[in-house]
Amino acid sequence: MNISQKVAVNALALVALAMGCVMAEAQEAADADAPAMILTTPADVTWGDVPAVLPPGAKITVLEGDPFAAGTYALRLQLPSGYQFPAHWHTQLERVTVMSGTLNAGFGDKLDAAAGKAFPAGSFIVIPATMHHFAWADGDTVVQINGEGPFDIHYVDPADDPMNQGE
Repeated sequence: MNISQKVAVNALALVALAMGCVMAEAQEAADADAPAMILTTPADVTWGDVPAVLPPGAKITVLEGDPFAAGTYALRLQLPSGYQFPAHWHTQLERVTVMSGTLNAGFGDKLDAAAGKAFPAGSFIVIPATMHHFAWADGDTVVQINGEGPFDIHYVDPADDPMNQGE
């Protein structure tokens, strides 16, 4: 091998080494941004009272993320029979999976049972941002909500807002 061939081989080796370092750094950055693996069984879940922005009486568990911060979240709600979400809307899209029981839901500015539809266990609902909607539980019901935070809820009628109930 002559000197120019050795220089070319060494140059290629340096380029390959540099590219390997860049790729390793890129993979490390991707790994740092990747969510941690979450493995949850029903026995791992701890339920608590819903936050004051929701009507009292339901229970909540957060499975992933922080609903009130930016980023992805997953939570579950245990709704007693008859629990109601008055007409409201969110600034972000909402994905609801009915895990057990039946969730009734409808679209509009006032909770109207005649305008609602029953969604039994296994149902999936996607509600676009800013769409006015309402819901209620028929029997004890568990739903999972997946979304992008921060979670917010805006009641169509301010009198329905639990935060205004003491006023």
